[in-house]
Amino acid sequence: MQRTSYYLINAITLYRLISAPLLVLLLIFPRQDIFKWLIAFSFFTDSIDGWLARKYKVESPTGAKLDSIADDLTILVALAGLYVFKTEFIQEQLAIILVLLALLVLQTSYALFKYRKTSSFHTYMAKMAAILQGSFMILAFFMTEPLSLLFYIAAFVTGIELIEEIIITYYLPVWETNVKGLYWVIKKNKRADS
Repeated sequence: MQRTSYYLINAITLYRLISAPLLVLLLIFPRQDIFKWLIAFSFFTDSIDGWLARKYKVESPTGAKLDSIADDLTILVALAGLYVFKTEFIQEQLAIILVLLALLVLQTSYALFKYRKTSSFHTYMAKMAAILQGSFMILAFFMTEPLSLLFYIAAFVTGIELIEEIIITYYLPVWETNVKGLYWVIKKNKRADS
């Protein structure tokens, strides 16, 4: 059963990796009717693959790394979708989006510099940010106008989450996956020092 679970969970993550180029094609040949369903399914699979991995105890560093890459691709394609299908909203919120993208680039660059790989921490804050981002994106494509309040909440939590991951990268001497959050990293470091 564990071997089957391992392949199933990795297939779910692989779907998100493979669907990203297909979603880009749906942006090039504007098909919002198909795009919105596939991006919604990508966000849904994002929400279940980590849970399934923990439930069936098939977590792995490689799976966590692939999941992080798939998460980032899903968000980037969804942002591109907003640009194509909800251009006015993107133009209005461009400053916030650029700040978040800058934080993402800083966090990713710092992790690559320090660990030679992306962070893949999967903190509680990252999970909360992913739920908020996914909820906003799905609703944005299914409604006539994106919900600004939900966007601001998702953006705020995402910004805090990215700052937390930058600080965690500073504190963690070696790469780890599935870190609960900054509080637990500091607590672990204090125990190690005493």
